[in-house]
Amino acid sequence: MRGLARREFCLVLLRRMADVRPDLTTEALPRLGATRAEAHAAHTRWQALQHSARAPRGLALRAAVLGPPEELEDRRFGDLDLQVRRWPLPLWPHLWWQVVSGPGGSVLDEQLARAPGSPVPAATSRRLLVWEHVLDDVVGLRGARAVDPGVVTRREVHLPGGARAVFVWGLLQQVTRHDQPAMRRAPL
Repeated sequence: MRGLARREFCLVLLRRMADVRPDLTTEALPRLGATRAEAHAAHTRWQALQHSARAPRGLALRAAVLGPPEELEDRRFGDLDLQVRRWPLPLWPHLWWQVVSGPGGSVLDEQLARAPGSPVPAATSRRLLVWEHVLDDVVGLRGARAVDPGVVTRREVHLPGGARAVFVWGLLQQVTRHDQPAMRRAPL
């Protein structure tokens, strides 16, 4: 897609992450060789495509921007045949962009997911790594309860002991606890 590829798509994802963690997104821009102006331009272009009558829709738009997926998996969910597509992204080598689509290419869910062979240690309720763990790493922990905060790009997981994990596009952004406002982050 003219003006957008995987690098620019990372900039689009960073835009929503900046709402919660502007510090981490600012640190990430040089790793992509990008400026704030380029990040803004990528986001503007993505929004224009989302609202354009002529741009591809749903899965076709993601494929136009990201290219062919690295993985394609057919899944059955009840009576529904789904497809899961995954693409590597340059900013997070241990993660993939995952899109779940339904009949006709409608996008049902999309988020960052763990890549095979990822070196990230397993999540525990007391050890969550910001910008390393993804929603699927945390939601399966004992006593975890997923909460939909009503914003399509965000999710929360409430853990025993009052800990709350906040995710944007499926990537852990911050952890707050009643006993300490801890935000632990692995080196970028």
